[in-house]
Amino acid sequence: MAGDQLVTAVRQQLGLGRLLPLGSAADGAWIAERAAAGALRAAGDALPGLRVGTVRLSLEDAGAAPEPAVPAPPSALPPGPLRIGAEFAATPVRPVPATAELLRDALLACAADRLGLEVSAVDLRATDLLDEDGEGGGPRDGGGETGADGSGGAQETFGATADDAGPLEAAVLRVPGVVRLVPALGALSRPVREERGHVLVQLAAAADRRTLDVARAVRGAVEAASAGDRPTVAVLVAALEPPAAP
Repeated sequence: MAGDQLVTAVRQQLGLGRLLPLGSAADGAWIAERAAAGALRAAGDALPGLRVGTVRLSLEDAGAAPEPAVPAPPSALPPGPLRIGAEFAATPVRPVPATAELLRDALLACAADRLGLEVSAVDLRATDLLDEDGEGGGPRDGGGETGADGSGGAQETFGATADDAGPLEAAVLRVPGVVRLVPALGALSRPVREERGHVLVQLAAAADRRTLDVARAVRGAVEAASAGDRPTVAVLVAALEPPAAP
């Protein structure tokens, strides 16, 4: 049984992709690559005359990354500027370099304004041509896309309402922009885990709010609900989803 749970946990975390630093070292927040890549792809696909394929994110310079202000989630990348790599197919309506520049601007804007990622470079590669109606191009590889339920690969839920949750879970669920709690790091993980003066919160955030702002608000809410203990708090945004119904 324990072996089956471990396999499930590993498979689930692999589905999240890398755990990317969100904001700066002082922010104590991370986001699953799958969720971030999905948002970036959507920003690119909103542009006319192109279709975004594979999107990958990596740390620009791991050797120069500072220590995070709080303990990081297991296997998370350290804080530091990120590099976006993306493939795209474009129509012949405009020159490919001009299309690439539009896409670069859209990805940088989404990373900063929509997510809160620090990005230092964007590498783009044109892989195919579309006809003028936007048809054609090879299939996407699926990296970074959300699942059928919009969960970005994290499909377990916990503490659906503030009424049936513990005090820390309830405090997190009351934060605007928190859709639900998600034990994204595997079946053995609780979505709000307290251990030795540190709290790790795993959640799905609303897709209509800036992700870093939600994570910052969650950290503040947990600190305020901790009865003066002042724990360190880390937040992992495992998925971006439509906002919860009122």
